[in-house]
Amino acid sequence: MPIRYNIGMSLPEPSSDALAASHALQHLIAAEIERNAGAISFARYMELALYAPGLGYYSGGSAKLGKDGDFTTAPELTPLFGATLARVAAAIIAQSAPYILEFGAGTGKLAFDILTELAASGVHVERYLIVELSGELRARQQHQLRDFPQVQWLDAMPDAFDGVVFGNEVLDAMPVHLVTKHPDGWRELQVTVNGGRFDYLEAPISAELLAQVQRQIAHHAELPVGYVTEVHGVACGFMASLSRMLLAGRANAAFLFDYGFPAHEFYLDLRATGTLMCHYRHHAHAEPFFHPGLQDITAHVDFTAMALAAQDAGIDILGYFNQAGFLLGAGVGDLLLRTDPEHVIAYIPQSKAVQKLVSPAEMGELFKVLAIGKNVALPEAILAQDRSHRL
Repeated sequence: MPIRYNIGMSLPEPSSDALAASHALQHLIAAEIERNAGAISFARYMELALYAPGLGYYSGGSAKLGKDGDFTTAPELTPLFGATLARVAAAIIAQSAPYILEFGAGTGKLAFDILTELAASGVHVERYLIVELSGELRARQQHQLRDFPQVQWLDAMPDAFDGVVFGNEVLDAMPVHLVTKHPDGWRELQVTVNGGRFDYLEAPISAELLAQVQRQIAHHAELPVGYVTEVHGVACGFMASLSRMLLAGRANAAFLFDYGFPAHEFYLDLRATGTLMCHYRHHAHAEPFFHPGLQDITAHVDFTAMALAAQDAGIDILGYFNQAGFLLGAGVGDLLLRTDPEHVIAYIPQSKAVQKLVSPAEMGELFKVLAIGKNVALPEAILAQDRSHRL
């Protein structure tokens, strides 16, 4: 019997095949809950919902990105996003090595646009490495990038790396634990099955998870009873591993683009129910138990926690920016003007896409860029937009 859900809104119905796959994943998750004395962490639920082999959202076969998928990312909006990052890549490659590594490359559009722009600029890229967990997305990338023989796919990050690293909307899809403030301290929100549906269960918090809460939220003791938030242990672990990879290299820089806030802006009353967000057929909602495997589940990124994890691992923080400042500093405006504004049919769509990328009311302020690395300097025009003091 499939697990029921309570979405509270009208959403498109999935196909019968998709629904069958979701039901299979629901039974797999329910069986794991039963094996674990009736409850699992939300992080484990999210991991299975997104990455269970053959059934999870990122490991199954459904389209994720673009007009036929569930959401659209910056590279899908305009090739100018990738062309702008190519300028950044060229500046770093000149100081390090002709290698690029991308985590979670989506449809391959960002890699395509970066490599196309670099080739047109006469910048040689010897290897473009992609770490991709989704078999469906890897297949799309291989088709999109079939004319670039320097592209290679990896199952895990290398031990050491010189060059440039990009991660666009990677951190937000990493599993998070959920915690809630109780009168006697913090408790964990786990996932159970209640009356035929997935539901939350308050459980005692482990010493390890409590330590993460205390490290992540400086004023955790002041938050009100009932406050719910995410603990980004997996993402912090990724940042530590990424930092060790960079430390083992000679010269490099990694740029992580995502939506989120520094800690002092994250843990406010307006986010007292957490930041979990789900994406299904271009509808956004906050019900993570809706059709597991058929929707994306994300959480806003605590960029202070990411920077601390990198710093604790010993790597340098090169800068922290809102997306608008970073892209404008990197020259997205100049690239837009390569299209003559008088050619209205060509110019207006690109202008609108750039406006969406940089407008404070769109992606320009909500999306941030964290840069880490060693033995390289960012271009002065980008450094002028640095907000590291706000971390």
